[in-house]
Amino acid sequence: VQLQASGGGLVRPGGSLSLSCAASGSLFSIIGMGWYRQAPGKQREMVAAISTGGSVAYGDSVKGRFTIARDDPKNTLLLHMQSLKPDDTAIYYCNLDTLVSGIIKEYWGQGTQVTVSS
Repeated sequence: VQLQASGGGLVRPGGSLSLSCAASGSLFSIIGMGWYRQAPGKQREMVAAISTGGSVAYGDSVKGRFTIARDDPKNTLLLHMQSLKPDDTAIYYCNLDTLVSGIIKEYWGQGTQVTVSS
């Protein structure tokens, strides 16, 4: 499985940005996908996650501002971000989990930088 994230960049506070993560390879037994982020000096945190059944979860700091979605025909995970704040500045990583023979395996994209600054 390969994950390719894109869409990061520089945006002003209050602005919007959308991230994409294209998945390829053996996309079987997927149980969920998500976005995580890591700011300098901080631990990686969950931003948003979506299960194969469509259940979603958001980190407390992004609820009401970020929306996660899947484009299944294109095997693409999306993250729509609005009302961005300087605290949203981080490297954003996409994640995909599979369950095979009772074993969960995690896959990670290379990360895309999001900088919120005036």
